[in-house]
Amino acid sequence: MAEKLEDLNLPLTVVTRIVKETLPDGVAISKEARTGLAKAASVFVLYVTSAATNIVKNNKRKALTGQDVLEAMADIEFDRFVEPLREALENYKQAVSAKKMASGKKKDDNDDVEMVEEDL
Repeated sequence: MAEKLEDLNLPLTVVTRIVKETLPDGVAISKEARTGLAKAASVFVLYVTSAATNIVKNNKRKALTGQDVLEAMADIEFDRFVEPLREALENYKQAVSAKKMASGKKKDDNDDVEMVEEDL
């Protein structure tokens, strides 16, 4: 668990980057607004985590999954975000799977090269 309350805050640089990517060109954001958004985002993450943890405990499990987060979002009445999050989770899983396959393929390719070299 976090030792200080500040340890629970999202990094200001990450929040700033997300906000700047979202704002239209020519729109600036004050430091005060960035700090407020970072704190609000941190509170939201803690709230969703708490709701998801309750789902995990009710199901007598120990590991929190992406599906638990989706259920928590529906439970806390953020239903309109569930489907976009579900799609993002699926895209993430596909990207991880593709990366693992590519990594495994590279390893296999390297093994083939080594075998050829050994035959010489």
